[in-house]
Amino acid sequence: MRVTRFPARFPRITRHAAAVVLTAAALVGVSAQPASASPPGIPSKATAQSQLNALTVATQGSTSGYSRDLFPHWITISGSCNTREQVLKRDGTSVVVDSACAATSGRWYSPYDGATWTAASDVDIDHVVPLAEAWRSGANSWATSRRQSFANDLTRPQLIAVTDNVNQSKGDQDPSTWQPPLSSYRCTYSKMWITVKYSWGLTLQSSEKSALQSMLNTCSF
Repeated sequence: MRVTRFPARFPRITRHAAAVVLTAAALVGVSAQPASASPPGIPSKATAQSQLNALTVATQGSTSGYSRDLFPHWITISGSCNTREQVLKRDGTSVVVDSACAATSGRWYSPYDGATWTAASDVDIDHVVPLAEAWRSGANSWATSRRQSFANDLTRPQLIAVTDNVNQSKGDQDPSTWQPPLSSYRCTYSKMWITVKYSWGLTLQSSEKSALQSMLNTCSF
């Protein structure tokens, strides 16, 4: 179900009612902290530019031997919660989970296309730098343990909750052939992509670097 607009204001409630709501939320698993709706570690424009300048430009490698199974995910992060479920809680608003950590309700805003969803099944967790792209950019030589860390990276802006069919249309493309449909997010997307490749020591193609530079040029900070 797509939701396009939410009211800016909500009715006031008494202190007693608020306490009841908060107690109930704790029992059913509503995230106690406000959702950031954004991955961590997105650099400034200046930092991203320095990182882009430092990246090695190389001919794109082959997908020969590639398999998603070589990047084990999703893995258990805490208790019964795996990586996908952690990102759904992080990027969502008013997320309620069951005893198995599966999201049963909530709202998720997809910055790629500006859509808001109220069913977790409509949301994919995108690998900003796709697994196949990482493979072609140097991850083919990594140990499986390093590829697992990459595929479940919660400390850098590598994972983000977005509309499922938008993620599927992206596939394993780099920014020279795919960019978020919502043009206002392309600045942020370029900074995310750049810092992930820089942090993991991956290479990039000349066309990819040009596209990233054009996107980065739209950033104001």
